[in-house]
Amino acid sequence: MAVNLLDFDLEGLAAYCERLGEKRFRATQLFRWIHQRGAGDFSQMTDLAKSLRDKLAGEAVIQPLPVASEQISADGTTKWLFDVGGGNAVEAVFIPEYGDAGPAQGAVLPPRGAGAEGDRGWASLDRGTLCISSQAGCAVACRFCSTGHQGFSRNLTTGEILAQLWWAEHTLRARLQTSERVISNVVMMGMGEPLQNYAALVPALRVMLDDHGYGLSRRRVTVSTSGVVPMMDRLREDCPVALAVSLHAPTDALRDGLVPLNRKYPIDDLLDACNRYLDAAPRDFITFEYCMLAGVNDSPEDAQALLALLKGRVPCKLNLIPFNPFPASGLVRSPAERVRAFARVLQDGGLVTTIRKTRGDDIAAACGQLAGEVQDRTRVAQRLKRIHVLHPS
Repeated sequence: MAVNLLDFDLEGLAAYCERLGEKRFRATQLFRWIHQRGAGDFSQMTDLAKSLRDKLAGEAVIQPLPVASEQISADGTTKWLFDVGGGNAVEAVFIPEYGDAGPAQGAVLPPRGAGAEGDRGWASLDRGTLCISSQAGCAVACRFCSTGHQGFSRNLTTGEILAQLWWAEHTLRARLQTSERVISNVVMMGMGEPLQNYAALVPALRVMLDDHGYGLSRRRVTVSTSGVVPMMDRLREDCPVALAVSLHAPTDALRDGLVPLNRKYPIDDLLDACNRYLDAAPRDFITFEYCMLAGVNDSPEDAQALLALLKGRVPCKLNLIPFNPFPASGLVRSPAERVRAFARVLQDGGLVTTIRKTRGDDIAAACGQLAGEVQDRTRVAQRLKRIHVLHPS
């Protein structure tokens, strides 16, 4: 079976090249062709010896993921559905952010050189964020997350994680007719719990950070977790990047029902792990994500409890996320004024708090909406139905 070179970080690719009888600098050249230039064919790699290209063509591939569909939102957000085989498909989302001179609705930019309007639009692209999936489905089964309601099929490989970035970066460059980097930030916030796929995640992160790969800053690569405490400690040692923690509740009693993993790693343990992580983190704060659910976790009392929990304990920033409803959740989005009032309590108490703007919700690309297609091996639908019958609130 052919070896997929997207599965290797630079050290892994160097070891592979050594097995072929090649020196390390050949691995670096190959790595640059794959990730910096987006080459998918060894014949394109003209500075590699023909003998090496022939070896590679006989036993290796650069294997992208088949694109099952692409959708573009009115605000410029783009969502791809990637086929990962076995009846499973995962989603990745590109979110462009523009400066003041940019398109009012964030429409897809015309190519550079397409005229003054196109050049002004390109120049106004302040940041391009790619949200990547790490699993086909998710075993954590958070109540407000569409992915979790689909259940879990399998972990993605390192190559499948990186293929989402490889495809998005080089497809967007081609469309914009530019050789400059389009994706400036990567967030592991797509389908799945990244820290439950640790062995594949870390090599993928290393490729994102490597100057011979995508050259992203540690501050611009974010891993989101629902609180897998032991793996947070390992990530701190192995590859510390920015960390976002899905909190969603100020008490264990409430969080147990929203984030089932809390029963294994309760809030006190989670916050202690956050403080340990900050010793090596590229930022001096942890981002806490808080999905606003009407009548569940959005009262003034909940805001005061959250303030008391976090203030002075963990240097942090709060992201309040409008809930994106889906039929199976049984949950409702908090009214905008309730969200603003919640934020004021936290801000007045001294916590940096932002209300996340919903992007791509017209194509189901917003936070919590990514679902893809999952052949569930965990029978989550039956388990959730049983829980809702026993505890309808």
